[in-house]
Amino acid sequence: MMLLTRWHPMRDLRHEVRRFPRELDRLFGRWGVELPAWDTRAVYPPVNLWEDDEFVYAEAELPGLKLQDLEITVSGEDQLILKGKRDPSVPDKVEWYRQERGFGSFERVLTLPTRVDPTKVDARLEHGILTIKMARSAATKPRKITVKAE
Repeated sequence: MMLLTRWHPMRDLRHEVRRFPRELDRLFGRWGVELPAWDTRAVYPPVNLWEDDEFVYAEAELPGLKLQDLEITVSGEDQLILKGKRDPSVPDKVEWYRQERGFGSFERVLTLPTRVDPTKVDARLEHGILTIKMARSAATKPRKITVKAE
């Protein structure tokens, strides 16, 4: 009796592509060499972005970040730029067993859903959450039109 199995070349390739970074990390981890993160989907800081009739809001998770290490810029009326640096919270001369939280400099450039007034931006950092409230540009706000009868 002969068994037939269906060959799925893309599934096999996808499996190998996912396995490759883990094998490299295991190989180089033996000598204490840390390779850059392979997961390009992870973006720091994670950001929520929404709007209403008056404002555009952004909310970013920035645990452990000091206020003096954060820079916020509104550029070209429709771009929000978040720059910062997060320092490690443990001494340098330790033996790491796991390090999942990233440290170092970051920059996120977000295209806003509408133009905003760069002079009317309010930002607050509380409990590791950055909340930014940006007034929509007057040209983009909905305007009620009065209809006249003859």
